Amino acid sequence: MAAGAIVSAQRDKVLLARRRADQHQGNLWEFPGGKIESDESAEAALVRELIEEIDIAATSLSQLIVVEHDYGDKAVRLQVFVVTEFSGDPVGVEGQTLRWVPIDELNEYSFPEANVPIVEALVCAVCRQRS
Repeated sequence: MAAGAIVSAQRDKVLLARRRADQHQGNLWEFPGGKIESDESAEAALVRELIEEIDIAATSLSQLIVVEHDYGDKAVRLQVFVVTEFSGDPVGVEGQTLRWVPIDELNEYSFPEANVPIVEALVCAVCRQRS
């Protein structure tokens, strides 16, 4: 799986998507992304998924972290990128709720367990950029 931590131009907010109730880990917040096809790189998968899911074209991304997590009923491997530039205005193409959240407030949101290290890495990365 590929996921994107899409940050605002000011680098103070990140875009979150709320998982649908009928999905695995439903109603929790996540970083947009999706499955990597067998013939594509993680970066290409993320660019494709962001177009399909939230109607933006990522133009600048860098790897943040790789997370492996076993939920018991499902194991995931997330390759996560920070997206700092994109074209278009994000919309929930699949009906999902999107929200720009101040990075300092991410700990107030409920995420799937696999996303917890992503939140920690993102907060650390942004703190380093600000100093």
